[in-house]
Formats: sequence, structure tokens, C-alpha cells
Amino acid sequence: MNFIPFLMLALSQPMASEPAPLTPVQQRDLSCVAVLAIVASEQEAGVTSALDYPLLTERGATYAGLVGQQIMDDSGRSKEQVRDDMIAAVAARQALAQSAADPETAVRNEMPICLPLLDAAVPPKPKPDLTQCAGMLQLAYDEVHDREGLSKTAQDLKTLAAVLDSRARDKMRAEGLSGQESDILLTQSREAMLADSKERESMGQGSNLDFEHCFTLAAPEDKQRKYEH
Repeated sequence: MNFIPFLMLALSQPMASEPAPLTPVQQRDLSCVAVLAIVASEQEAGVTSALDYPLLTERGATYAGLVGQQIMDDSGRSKEQVRDDMIAAVAARQALAQSAADPETAVRNEMPICLPLLDAAVPPKPKPDLTQCAGMLQLAYDEVHDREGLSKTAQDLKTLAAVLDSRARDKMRAEGLSGQESDILLTQSREAMLADSKERESMGQGSNLDFEHCFTLAAPEDKQRKYEH
């Protein structure tokens, strides 16, 4: 599998001289960067066992960037040297897995160490509910459609937005709300999120919600159970 795009989200390139040896803590942190990268890559590929963990691509890349910056600050290493250390850590974890009787277990055994480190450094964002996700996906569709027309991405977002809208309405109906009341709540939610998005954009900030959770809520119910932890 190709883990380089994950690592390159965190670090870019320059050049440098011979680095000093890594400390045990730095080696542990680099090992966790590698483990999280591997599991994130497996999640994107749909590997069932990897879906037992929270989605890791975005938070894992942020964690890699924080670890890399900390190592550069503490050791004087360059970005290129730290990037090479991360790539070497991934290669080491892959080699360990390939030589193990159970390759998946060899990597998963480190997750009880790495997940708490990730959560401490990059706390999970709050998960939006169905109503919020229906609005978020509709807004995402509107934005992509305005930019690209009815592209493949726009069509996918439109489908997901429709699924979430339907599930949100089903939930409201089960709670005793009328169709008109559901319309009002969904519209209010969209408008509130659009206003919040514009305000955050004006301050150079992204969403404070876990947008990826919306894709979990839009998935078939059997897959949702694998994602939600």
C-alpha cells in the first residue's frame, strides 16, 4: 500500500546534514506515526479490521505534523530528515508485520499505545448528528456544484445528502414531528451551519465538527456499526 501521501500531508522537503540519534520518546512517536498511517491507509482501502478504529486520515496527518515539528525543534533535524525518519518507520512496521505470524496483529498491538497519544495531541472533534450532517452534505454539494457543475464528486455528495436528509426525516417522524416541522428544522440547521462556516472562514478556521462522521452516518447500517467507536 502507498503510505507516502499520508506522510506528505504533514511534511514537505528541504535538505540537511547528518542527524543526531533519536531519543526513545522520539522513536515511539515516529512508530505511532507509522502505525496510524498504515491503519489510515487500510481504512481508505476498506480493510474491515481497520474500521474497528476511529477514522484516522485527517487526525493522523495532523499528529504526524505535530510529531515532526516537535522532533525538528528538539533535535535540529530538517523537514527532509524527519520525513525520511517517518518513511523508515513505516518500512520498519511493514517489515515487522510481514515477518509476523499474524501481520495485522503485529500492527494492531501498538494501537493501545498510539491512540491515547493521538487523542491527547489531536482531540477528536465533536460528532455532528443526523440533522447537522444532512445540512453539511447539502452545503458541500452546493459548493462543489457551483464550482464544478454536476461532476462525479457533486453527484456523490448529492446522493449522500439525500440519504442523510431521508434518515433525518425518518428520525424526526419517529419522534412525532410532522413533515413541515422537519422541513423547518432542516432548513434552520443548514442556515446555522452556513453562517458558522462563513464566520469561521473569515477567521481562517475550519469546521469544529467531525465532517467524516457524516459519511459514517450515510453508510449502510451494517457498516455504521463497524465505524462507530
